[in-house]
Amino acid sequence: MDSEKNDQQFDLLKSENARLRTAVEELSILNDIATAISSTLDLDRVIGLIVQKCVKHVKVDQGAVWLLEEKNESGPLKTMVRTVNSSAEGLPYRLDTQLIGWMIKNQKPLIIQDLENDERFQITPKEKEYIRSLLAVPLQQKGKMIGVLTVFNKRSDEVFSGEDCRLLTIIGAQSAQVIEGARLYKEEQELLKMQQEMNVAAQIQMNLLPKDFPSIKNYETYGVSIPAKEVGGDYYDFIPQEDKRLIFCLGDVSGKGMPAALLMANLQATLRGQAISCKDAQTCLKRSNNLLYHSTDMEKYATMFYGILDVINHQLIYANAGHNAPYLVSKKGEVKRLKTAGIPLGWLEEFDYKEERVDINPGDVLVAFSDGISEAMNSREEEFEEERILEVIKTNMHNGPRDITDSLIKVVTSFTGSAPQSDDMTVVVIKRI
Repeated sequence: MDSEKNDQQFDLLKSENARLRTAVEELSILNDIATAISSTLDLDRVIGLIVQKCVKHVKVDQGAVWLLEEKNESGPLKTMVRTVNSSAEGLPYRLDTQLIGWMIKNQKPLIIQDLENDERFQITPKEKEYIRSLLAVPLQQKGKMIGVLTVFNKRSDEVFSGEDCRLLTIIGAQSAQVIEGARLYKEEQELLKMQQEMNVAAQIQMNLLPKDFPSIKNYETYGVSIPAKEVGGDYYDFIPQEDKRLIFCLGDVSGKGMPAALLMANLQATLRGQAISCKDAQTCLKRSNNLLYHSTDMEKYATMFYGILDVINHQLIYANAGHNAPYLVSKKGEVKRLKTAGIPLGWLEEFDYKEERVDINPGDVLVAFSDGISEAMNSREEEFEEERILEVIKTNMHNGPRDITDSLIKVVTSFTGSAPQSDDMTVVVIKRI
């Protein structure tokens, strides 16, 4: 009787020792993984280390992690990011979508000992060649599935055991939190990089705009550009010439952010280069159009009003490349729209722009503006419209260019109220005194 009791105690002790040994091994494995991945926040590196450790400790040929990324605009649609660590050739990709779909639906561990004959999955001949068996567990963080951890082909033709499944599940639970942290860190770094690029682009744009305004006998000038975001697409410039002429322009480049800032830099260099050699507005726009056409992609273009102010003869020579036509208002309140036909710069090669001339009399005010002014919208989705621009000009004819500009911006801002600024607002004002 004592012998039988001793045997039972021995068996219990043996079982407990085995359980403790397994627990120690699991803790050792988890510590090994934790030590490896604690040294980095790089997402790709973290995933690579996790897969590498799974291949080692579960004793398999290959491993993979798929991360699922929710796309808010398309509901449950998910994007798969795949990382593989392998001692054999890379895995084919057809199985991925089927396995991920099964995991999203069931959200529990999956063991397949004989993939070729498993009716749940349709695999290619190449997959049959490389994949005999697999073990997959969901990666879950705060009750949400963020990915799948999978290992393939037990070594020495063994089968996956319940202990393998338990171990991989534990590894997956630990890894999910680390992966999510690394992913959030990556997103933060990408946002930081994007913000830094936006700051650089904003600085580029600021440096391209005039820092002061030309002082010309009998004339006053002023301009301002208020971007809707950190970096806008509007551009204006004053380019004094040695022959007593003043070139000025106002335009809107396509795009936003760094691409818009680079296109603006390209446009400024082009226009300033042409201003040296061109004596007329239409030739300058034609050459600038050709240069922009050949140096940019099709979707990159710019609208532009280009004027040459002859301060000796008091004439304005101008051409327009698809931009809003400026207003010229006389001291008596007479209004002239400076309209000419022309396509945006960069659209078509060898386009011939039309040039016009108009006299500038004492007291005349010229106001050029971007569509961010005329199309500024309030909370009722009503546009400011050009008629209101004209009203502000007429009301402030007795003021100088800066006061006219400030008044226009103030009225537009009051009109839009709490509605967010949807586009850049740019104004250039020239007045003969």
